[in-house]
Order: sequence, then C-alpha cells, then structure tokens
Amino acid sequence: MASLFGSFPLVWREKPEQILVNGPGSCVPICVSAFLLKVLGVCDPTVVYVESICRVSSLSLSAKLLRYIVDACMVQWPEQKDARLVVFVPPS
Repeated sequence: MASLFGSFPLVWREKPEQILVNGPGSCVPICVSAFLLKVLGVCDPTVVYVESICRVSSLSLSAKLLRYIVDACMVQWPEQKDARLVVFVPPS
C-alpha cells in the first residue's frame, strides 16, 4: 500500500501517454495509479503488460491481477493464452 501512495504522485505529475510494464509485482502500483487517473479523467494512458518469458505454463500473480485494468496483456507462450483479455505474441 505504501508503494501505491508513492507511485500515485509520480504518475499524476508525469501524466504519461503510454506505460509498458513486465513481470515483477513492483509494476502493480504504477498500473493501479494509471487506472485511477483514467477513472478520474485526469489522463488516459495506454498501459501494456508483457508477461515474463520465464512464465511458461501459467500467468504470474501480477498478470492475473492486472489483466482487468490494463489495455493489453501480452504473453509469449501459447499455453498462457486465455480467451479473456490476454494476447499471445508468437516469436518472429
């Protein structure tokens, strides 16, 4: 909760247009702060979450929490693809 209170002023001050985050739980407060600013109508940042390539068979807790509030949740393994809110990005 302390990290949310620390990240909210940062996101408020910067008002980013895009936020790209991955795997670790430390990205959750930033995404929640961006979502709150969206709800308040202050700014409308596009938030993209990319799941870590290390997660092979299931989504991380961060992805499970954030997939409902981010604009896109991308995974790198077909086993992780969920019909709801998750996009599989095949290797090129």
